[in-house]
Amino acid sequence: MYNFALIGAAGYIAPRHMQAIKETNNNLVAILDKSDSVGIIDRYFPNAALFLEAERFDRHVYRLSKKGNGEQVDYMSICSPNYLHDAHIRLALRNNADAICEKPLVLNTWNLDGLAEMEKDTGKKIYHILQVRLHPAVQKLKEKIENGPKDKIYDIDLTYITGRGKWYYYSWKANMEKSGGITTNIGVHFFDMLTYIFGKVKENIVHYKSPSTAAGFLQLERARVRWFLSLDADFVPTDIRAAGKTTYRSILVDNEEVEFSEGFTDLHTVAYKKILAGEGFTLKDAYNYVDICQTIRNTDAIGILNDYHPFLQKLK
Repeated sequence: MYNFALIGAAGYIAPRHMQAIKETNNNLVAILDKSDSVGIIDRYFPNAALFLEAERFDRHVYRLSKKGNGEQVDYMSICSPNYLHDAHIRLALRNNADAICEKPLVLNTWNLDGLAEMEKDTGKKIYHILQVRLHPAVQKLKEKIENGPKDKIYDIDLTYITGRGKWYYYSWKANMEKSGGITTNIGVHFFDMLTYIFGKVKENIVHYKSPSTAAGFLQLERARVRWFLSLDADFVPTDIRAAGKTTYRSILVDNEEVEFSEGFTDLHTVAYKKILAGEGFTLKDAYNYVDICQTIRNTDAIGILNDYHPFLQKLK
């Protein structure tokens, strides 16, 4: 049984981490969150110590590391806002704990270089959660591409719409410097998945950007990708919206739908099992998607030109 600490318990994704820690038969001993509205803890680890200030949390974890007798924190799970990931990963490594971080690992590629140096200095490891790679449908698609013609370039349309209310635009997620914007908030897993299967980026074009919607084109080593991401539920196809749904996810590969709308709920536990077995995703797995999102963030949109995603027609 390993001891875990958790940074960020009040957000959407934290319960997945608590569940994964519990389902892998480990113990959560300390939690940091500036919010005290974290009653969700009772469902998993009611005896975990809660700290509202990072300084007191840091001191507590440090003391545990000095006690020995199996009380030290072995892993620190990080579910804090995107812009704090780098600092919180460093906090974990300074306290002799391996880090398990939610996506995105960091916002800029140079942060990855700095973390690689800290891994080397401390001897501790940095893992992160890329659960979409573990989805059976994604594994099946990867196997199909690897066993297919080696010189084939695939045509892909990626569409992901997940409706968000007004609260979103008052939160840290709407702040580009803190979140990285919409492509980082909701696009990272898909960009990672595509480069995981179809190779590195050769060209990155942005067609459209707004606080709620972004679209562009990626030329990968083995695929041409038109992508469209939005927080505006009005883009959800009419028939789906009529059924009361505000989320639409679609990946077309050569006009064939890849079905993976279900099967996400247990993937964090699968990811934790792989990490504990020494097979987790590491720093090197983050470079492609961090670079894609960083480039999109710093690139001007060219408008609805050339090979653009068909959903952009709705903006005309």
